[in-house]
Amino acid sequence: MLEYILMIIPAVFLAGSMCYAYKMVALGKRTRKRAVLSQVIAFGLVSVACLAMSLVAFAAEPEAAAETATSGDLNMGISMMAAALATGISGIGGGIAVGGAAPAAIGATSEDPKAFGKALIFVALGEGVALYGLLVSILIISKV
Repeated sequence: MLEYILMIIPAVFLAGSMCYAYKMVALGKRTRKRAVLSQVIAFGLVSVACLAMSLVAFAAEPEAAAETATSGDLNMGISMMAAALATGISGIGGGIAVGGAAPAAIGATSEDPKAFGKALIFVALGEGVALYGLLVSILIISKV
């Protein structure tokens, strides 16, 4: 029964943080920092809940878990986490870069239409960061 409760907790935290973030952003700019903070806290709580779920599963049947756990499983798990981090962090960085470059590119293009090509290069450079992270994660997964 405890396993089922621990499976529901991450979904509750994520759904609650999304509703809270939506309300905070709808109220205005002052509360956007709170919305981001709530997302970070929800991520931390989901991480702790998932870790607790794996520990509960291990404590329920330690002999079965010890028999099935091999070094290959550990290597595969770590490599999947590395691939997820490479994709996630580079996606966040690319989003931040494009979020700053795209409005500036639109403003430059509206003032001088000849600046479109130069402005597009800066936006593409920001997106390239995310693509490099995706390529690194594909390389990590293909090595497993």
